[in-house]
Amino acid sequence: MNGVINQGAVALSAAIAEKRITAEQVMTAFLDRIDAVNPQLNAIVSLRPRDQLLAEARAADTAPRKGWLHGLPVAVKDLAAVAGLRTTWGSPLFADHVPAKDDIVVARMRDAGAIFIGKTNTPEWGLGSHSFNEVFGATRNPYDPDRTAGGSSGGAAAALAARMVPIADGSDMMGSLRNPAAFCNVYGYRPSWGLVPGDPVGDNFMATMSTLGPMGRSPEDIAYLLATMAGPDPALPFGREAQDYPAALTGPVKGTRIGWLADWDGAYACEEGILSICEDALQQFTTLGCEIVRLPAPFPAGKLWQSWMTLRAFLNAGSKRAIYGDPAKRAKLKPEAVWEIEQGLNLSADQVYQASTIRSDWYRRLAKLFRDVDVIALPTAQFWPFPVEWRWPDKVGGKDADTYHRWMEIVIPVSLAGLPCLSVPVGFGDQGLPMGMQLSGPVGADRAILRLGHAWHQLTDWPNRRPPQL
Repeated sequence: MNGVINQGAVALSAAIAEKRITAEQVMTAFLDRIDAVNPQLNAIVSLRPRDQLLAEARAADTAPRKGWLHGLPVAVKDLAAVAGLRTTWGSPLFADHVPAKDDIVVARMRDAGAIFIGKTNTPEWGLGSHSFNEVFGATRNPYDPDRTAGGSSGGAAAALAARMVPIADGSDMMGSLRNPAAFCNVYGYRPSWGLVPGDPVGDNFMATMSTLGPMGRSPEDIAYLLATMAGPDPALPFGREAQDYPAALTGPVKGTRIGWLADWDGAYACEEGILSICEDALQQFTTLGCEIVRLPAPFPAGKLWQSWMTLRAFLNAGSKRAIYGDPAKRAKLKPEAVWEIEQGLNLSADQVYQASTIRSDWYRRLAKLFRDVDVIALPTAQFWPFPVEWRWPDKVGGKDADTYHRWMEIVIPVSLAGLPCLSVPVGFGDQGLPMGMQLSGPVGADRAILRLGHAWHQLTDWPNRRPPQL
């Protein structure tokens, strides 16, 4: 059944709909693959019993078709609640937690026919771009199991690359959809902020830096899943209407002006080979009729970092204050989470206001920048996939890292502004490890970004051209 697991989600959906294959056969193929490779990678956690999943697949074969995900196996990132399925947020505090109801996006995937087989691994609370926690351990990279798969959607990216699932969901605050996609040679899409709703809990007016989004082995699969996930929820502010993303894929990209920001004039130190592999990819974009424009750094990186650090700490402290306030629970938090919360507890109102002002200045600067180019491009990561036993890289650009996430700084210009951004695979370095590049446009340009990604995929098809050899 290798032919089954190597097909994309859209192709499998059509095959099930046309009865060229059954949902039970699809489920069997993917469960067999999970049995074969997940023990090496630890990407899928809380896997449900095989007999239950096969029974649900057989039921799907005889039931009316619910949607394009009908009968497809899906493992949900372990930061999203799935009714009746163990959901831990990677935290020992919730190691045995079983939610009673689905989160909004999970419910939308269920309504489209998805069969939830388990969860994908993530760092505790999604903090950090290396998917390890005390509940399940670390997720390993399918291209080198001694390396990290990234995070926080590392389990999803590794499961996709290793052909354990056909499609995956993720979330992204500080590159959590983008970084693992780059590390695992798949695509990760951060939508325009407000397009995919979270759940209406806690603060929904000020928490505007994190979003849910799709991952896949092709932009086509991502476009279909985005159409399922997207659309406003009446209980949430700032919602954006969904559009027909699959229909937008085949339009022209000739004349697209791509602004190459490289390492932001040296502010975002990258390991050797990362800039050159992205620049080689940009030259390939010219064969699609795109124009490459080398751009100077458009905004001080130090100000972006100041804004990011302040607002991130502010949000983490607010959302996790109750847990931190209980000494017994605090003792079970990972050190990085405690540090994040404590940074936020010491902030003044003026610091938060100034951080928001910098963020607003950056958004206004982008509005001018996007008059000159249609897309901005940056490497997705500053490091190649690093050893799995590290907690994080402790040196960046030859200097000691002052935070556990300084090595991820290159993703924050996109996150601060809420821009749509697709991480596309761009090939492999000298050690055989994958890398990706961020393609980002103005807020609301999701269809154009996916169209550009689709054209790139048609040209290169890195996920299928060079799958992992496990």
